[in-house]
Amino acid sequence: MLSLTATTLKSSLFTISKTHGFSNTRPVYPKPFTTINAALIPASNRQAPAKQQLYQPFRPPPSPIPPKFRSLDTAGKIEVLADRLGLWFEYAPLISSLYTEGFTPPSIEELTGLSGVEQNRLIVGAQVRDSLVQSGAKPELIAAFDTGGAELLYEIRLLNNTQRVASAEYIVHHDFDSKGAQDLARAIKDYPHRRGDVGFKDFDYNLPGDCLSFMLYRKSREHRSPSEIRTALLEQALETAVTEKAKKAVARELHGESEEERAKEEEIKIIRVPVVRLRFGEVAGASSVVVLPVCKAEEGEEKLLEAPMEFESGGEFGVVEAEKDWSRWVVLPGWDPVVAVTKGGVAVSFKDDRKVLPWNGKKEAVMVVIDREKKTVEAENGNYYLVVAEGEMKLDRGSVWKEKGVNESLGMVVLVVRPPRDDDDDWQINDEDWD
Repeated sequence: MLSLTATTLKSSLFTISKTHGFSNTRPVYPKPFTTINAALIPASNRQAPAKQQLYQPFRPPPSPIPPKFRSLDTAGKIEVLADRLGLWFEYAPLISSLYTEGFTPPSIEELTGLSGVEQNRLIVGAQVRDSLVQSGAKPELIAAFDTGGAELLYEIRLLNNTQRVASAEYIVHHDFDSKGAQDLARAIKDYPHRRGDVGFKDFDYNLPGDCLSFMLYRKSREHRSPSEIRTALLEQALETAVTEKAKKAVARELHGESEEERAKEEEIKIIRVPVVRLRFGEVAGASSVVVLPVCKAEEGEEKLLEAPMEFESGGEFGVVEAEKDWSRWVVLPGWDPVVAVTKGGVAVSFKDDRKVLPWNGKKEAVMVVIDREKKTVEAENGNYYLVVAEGEMKLDRGSVWKEKGVNESLGMVVLVVRPPRDDDDDWQINDEDWD
């Protein structure tokens, strides 16, 4: 009984064997634990870790070849191109496909009759057409180029997608040929490079018709007046112009200016309010600077009136001291118009220049420096004044405010400052922009 109990309790330490009818109990010692190095396990017995997809597999772009042509072999592609089977934008991708198979433009020309120039025009035209589709152009506009559209779409290849859609609509509406499409594309591409030319501000860059009109207007000025060529170009420019401002500019060049318009231009020429763009590092490199309190235009007239009137720098370090505490200040180079303001100067910041300045703005912030000591509106000197009109601060000539019955302003405009920007070389604006 005791032996049975011992065997049961120690079954893990003893084994019972029977040899020739005798029971023999012998101890079994447990094997010591060992550390197994994973490197010693054969690769075939090692459990592979779960695979993690760290990146998306490469998916080739969809083939530009229409489905009905994708199963064609080389001979079939050549046959389609030789016989012009289908619409031009359907078989145009077959040319690129043959290029990848080792064919050259001369060899394709020999087999299909398509010259190298025609091959390039078809390929590029199809790409431009695809960009119109991706830009959401109207289906009827796309369909207008189904027949013979490669030559037209090829000419607008250098324009961006937005300009391509607008140009395509203009080409279809006016039934342009390839030469007309080429002139239109050149006019749109060339327009930004004509900044500063006479009449540049009178035309709208976003309208293809105005861009084409400006090109004709500019060419007319290259011929002597009067001449048949000049008159013909101006008449064509007048017919092409879209905006009223552009039409007036062309008509003024064609028929001459009235006495009233000449008087108005002379009035504009006397304006001497500087408009400057601050350059990066200009304040740091200036030999002298001016510190002015700053008010936000949206804070209104009351906040502007609270700004300190008197502040001056003194001492060995040029410490600026003001008559009252103020939270916002700006440091400007010591430009003469600003330095001349000895008392009452303040800078008013605007978020959008189009809402305050009386010319075509750039949709950017501006800072207007005014002299609050000169609030009386005068019409004779051609100065500009800052006035609260319709709940907003606006600038205009003294003569304009006088006509509206305004006799007192927030202050006379001394300077308009634009923020620094790398991509704008036009750091100072001409006086004519104040029209």
